[in-house]
Amino acid sequence: MVRIGVVADTHCPEFLDDLPAALLEGLRGVSLILHAGDVGGPSTLRRLREIAPVEAGRGDHDGAMTELPLCREVAVAGRRIVIVHGNRTRLLEEPVTLVGTLSLGTVWPAAGLAPHLKRRHPRADVIVYGHTHHARADRIGGTLVFNPGAVYMVDAAEARRRLSRRPGWFEWCWQQVIRHRVDRPVPSFGLLEIDGTDLRARVVPLRE
Repeated sequence: MVRIGVVADTHCPEFLDDLPAALLEGLRGVSLILHAGDVGGPSTLRRLREIAPVEAGRGDHDGAMTELPLCREVAVAGRRIVIVHGNRTRLLEEPVTLVGTLSLGTVWPAAGLAPHLKRRHPRADVIVYGHTHHARADRIGGTLVFNPGAVYMVDAAEARRRLSRRPGWFEWCWQQVIRHRVDRPVPSFGLLEIDGTDLRARVVPLRE
């Protein structure tokens, strides 16, 4: 059996100063780490490579990391795995963000993202993505479409911390609303297990 760590949206050191110790411990023993973008900086990939080889894609916050492709495909144990971030046009993204924000985190429309990724990569056995900060696993036409959730989450305490940094007006407005969110987002990462013909995905929370 092959065990693969799946990580997305670390935003480190962009927003997180360090990767959580629970993440590093939870990844020990994996054969490979897949990062689905919004890495936050090269130091994050260097730290992960101390645990296992890393294959990563570029997220919409990784503009300076031009060495990362927008889409990466790897073969593991005879399975074709595609790594993408999952961001789409702002015509779709901004209404989703608006609904999620005005509902104080209780409604985050999926907007058909998993089927969209399947259509874009019809030959993939596994599609790993991030961007939404919501863990999800779908089986679509024989393909596992897996979002491990986000290592970095904006909860009320984090919103207050970012507001203390005097952000620009757009972020200031968003943080003023989202700091009152009523859901309780939990950071997470994923484990992907390939055992012969069996593919299993598991979400691992980083705090209770």
